Amino acid sequence: MDPTRAEPAHIVTAAELREHREEAERLIAIARSGLQALFRQVAGQNYVLLLADAKGVTVHFFGDPRFQVELRAAGLYLGSHWSENLAGTCGVGACIVTGEAVTIHQTDHFGLSHTPLSCTAAPIYDTCGSLAAVLDISLLRSPAPKASQNLAMNLVRASARRVEMANLMAMTRRDWVLRFSSTPEFLEVDPEAAVALDGSGRIIGVTGAARGFLAPEGSGLPLIGQRIDALMDLSVDDLPDLMRGRPTEERVLRLKDGRGLFGHAIAPQAAHNLTRRTAHDLPGALSSFAGPDPALQRLLAEAARLAPTRVPLLIAGETGTGKERLVRAIHVCAAGERPFRHVVCAGLDAARLADTLSGLADPATLFLDGPEDLGPEAQAALLSALSGPGELRVISASRGDLSAACQQGGFRGDLFFRLAGVTLRLPPLRHRRDFDWLLVRLLARRNAGDWQLSPAARAELKARPWPGNIRELEHALDVAVALAEGRVIDLCELPPPALSPAAPSDPDDDLHAVLAACDWNMARAARRLGVNRSTVMRRMRRLGLTLPD
Repeated sequence: MDPTRAEPAHIVTAAELREHREEAERLIAIARSGLQALFRQVAGQNYVLLLADAKGVTVHFFGDPRFQVELRAAGLYLGSHWSENLAGTCGVGACIVTGEAVTIHQTDHFGLSHTPLSCTAAPIYDTCGSLAAVLDISLLRSPAPKASQNLAMNLVRASARRVEMANLMAMTRRDWVLRFSSTPEFLEVDPEAAVALDGSGRIIGVTGAARGFLAPEGSGLPLIGQRIDALMDLSVDDLPDLMRGRPTEERVLRLKDGRGLFGHAIAPQAAHNLTRRTAHDLPGALSSFAGPDPALQRLLAEAARLAPTRVPLLIAGETGTGKERLVRAIHVCAAGERPFRHVVCAGLDAARLADTLSGLADPATLFLDGPEDLGPEAQAALLSALSGPGELRVISASRGDLSAACQQGGFRGDLFFRLAGVTLRLPPLRHRRDFDWLLVRLLARRNAGDWQLSPAARAELKARPWPGNIRELEHALDVAVALAEGRVIDLCELPPPALSPAAPSDPDDDLHAVLAACDWNMARAARRLGVNRSTVMRRMRRLGLTLPD
């Protein structure tokens, strides 16, 4: 790049812009009303608002249409690419590199064509602490002193903070949110920072400012996964005391280092008592099975109540969804020290099955892995073994639809009803809404949580369909950790999907579940389903689905 030449603005193609906007569509929707309010404040001073994604491409824009030609030429328009490797030092690019709010004023710019501009930008972080976007407020021509942009800096920082807050609230409606400020005056209407907490008090979402309040300066302490009681003198049971109804000045939070804050807690939006049963209420072996996913939390609550009984359980789910782990968790939660016997049914004939079960102590938990793989004679032998007296607890796991096999005559009906007192269906990974929680947990297992994912790598993992479910995700992370040169795993270090090209979408797949798991990002849902975005939109219209408010 030559700083003495007036280079034209870098504008992406229409197809590229469409792709960038699709990836950012949910954030655009969340930010739009706040940015409209900000633009009304500054439009009289001829400011332009740009919302750029984490790569530096402008995906949303507010400006005076009378100056459209000048704005396009300056790159202050939709589709302009402001990364530093293309534009040199500039507001959006410097914000992406530093992760901090910056003002790049006139000759601070690298490119000669940008020196008349004054650009003030602030980062917008997602709920996992990764850079999601940059909010920029710019002038085509500004007063000479850089201090003239101090008000712009205050405005853009406040607006970015509010976008992060709105995003956190939208993403964590089923979880506790703890908002806090250094003073009590505007705590309930405009708090400075916030964290989302699961039922056990672990942090599952943050705003950018939360790191400054809770993580010691320079510590690099990751907040996601931390227990709130390790950071302040507060437990999840204390949160109701911080809700509306008490004067804000009395809602004091005490950090472990002695500092004080003022807190405002917002309860989960749960329609029924069952959904309010969270990991905090579950026995230990079940409490760590899933994160903030309402459907899974309901399933685990049911499993916890069934664990101490002798009701035979059938755990159904696709390969790699964690069926064996759930079976073992239920066994651990059951009272007593009963033995656990894991029987893999594939390849067992009647004689070998009888030998396997002959030495089984009573009482005991018998885990039948894949009963659908048993032939007719082995099914008869199993039925005979289960018909005798005793206190045998049977838990089965099936990757197929055992009830359908029973109806079609491929599996004995009398045996099916011996095995399936209750069926618990584990959702596939593409339907789960705790994907970020799961990523944090799986990475932490690999090296004490030191590994991080770049925004591009995280977006790629969240968009894949994962036909192999958690097992496939674990293998992908193992490869990425082995290939990564630093502590940040980037897109180039992720292995390609195990099935390439992607497996075709199941037309009966639960579209609502996939959209909810993708935070209603239609582009990401389309990738998970292996279809076009237009196909997703057609299915939504056919099913009467609309984007949530």
